[in-house]
Formats: sequence, C-alpha cells, structure tokens
Amino acid sequence: MSESARFNMVEAQIRTANVTDIRIMAAMNAVAREKFVPRAAQALAYADVPVAVAPGRYLLDPRSFAKLAQLAQITAEDRVLDVGCGTGYSSAVLARLAADVVALEQDADLVRVASELLANVVGKVELVQGALIEGVKGQAPFDVIFVNGAIEQVPDILLSQLAEGGRLVTVLKDGQSRAWLFLKENGQIGRRPDFDADVPLLAGFKKAMGFIF
Repeated sequence: MSESARFNMVEAQIRTANVTDIRIMAAMNAVAREKFVPRAAQALAYADVPVAVAPGRYLLDPRSFAKLAQLAQITAEDRVLDVGCGTGYSSAVLARLAADVVALEQDADLVRVASELLANVVGKVELVQGALIEGVKGQAPFDVIFVNGAIEQVPDILLSQLAEGGRLVTVLKDGQSRAWLFLKENGQIGRRPDFDADVPLLAGFKKAMGFIF
C-alpha cells in the first residue's frame, strides 16, 4: 500500500508541479512518509496537504516540499541545515541528496520522535535541539538552509549562517505567500521570489509585534 501510495504521490503531485530533479523524486519515493506522521493521521500521509505532527507543527505538503528542495539545488557535497525538522521526514529526504544534514528542532517531544525515526535513515543526519530562529551557529556555515514552513520576516540570523554560494529556501508570508530563494554571493545576500505556496506558519518565526503605547 505505502509503496504504491509513494509512487502515486510522486507521479501525481510532484512530477506535475514542474519538479524535474530525478534525485528528489527518487528520495521521496524511497522514504516512507507514513512513518513520520502520527497514527491518527496516517490516511493523510500521502495526501496533497500539510500533515499536523504536533500542535501548530506540520509536515509540508509533498508538492511544496519537493519544489523548495529543487529551488535549493542541493548537491551531493552540500552541508544542509534543516530548520524545523519535526518528526524528521524532511531530514530523511534531504540526507539522500546532500553530504550531511543538521536537523534542528525545538520541540522536545518532536526531538524524541525524530531521534528514533532518524536512527536508521540512509545518509548522515545529526539531530540538534534548539530555537529554530537561532539556527546552529556552532556548526555554520551551511551550503543550504531549508526552512520547513512559512515565516513572516527575513530570517537574518539564519542568513548569517550561510556559506559563500549558500542558499536558503523558505516561504515568506508578507501579504503574499510565496517561496523565496536567498543566495549569498560575494558576502552579500540576494533574493528572488519563485513559486506561490500556501503552507502553515512555522512556530518560533512569528513576526515580532511592535510596542503599542
């Protein structure tokens, strides 16, 4: 059941969304997504929707995840910081594309789940518990920073942890909701919008409210 569901997910949701990177499709075909969702949500594991894995926390829908991964142009030599790895699904997929992945999660319950699920994945993954918005400064710089969810402001702390030539991908909600690629070239950060993506906000990245007098 799950193997045919994965195949159908790749064919119907990913291939049809202008995802042409066969490495991404192969990785998503290989990782059992149903293992990374709560038992009560197993029926949604391969649906074209974000899946709740904890209060306010979600696995991205397969289409948005695949398109963000393609936007990041991950190579087999890259070090990746996976921000908000949740139960670890994103890290399990990214580890098949990159040299190694640092999986960052701040929710203690999700860290426990992810540590079990990531123990047997293909590829090198190190799980770190900490505030998502802070990144993992001690292990920077990273070639790719992948943000699992939407944010409301430019993530300056994360951008400071990019290597030269590094890419950060995220969905920015600032009136519109669309994916952005941030690229560090010659020490400067440039950015460009890409595809429209309506994904849930990532906890810990809500826009700071100004003081009201």
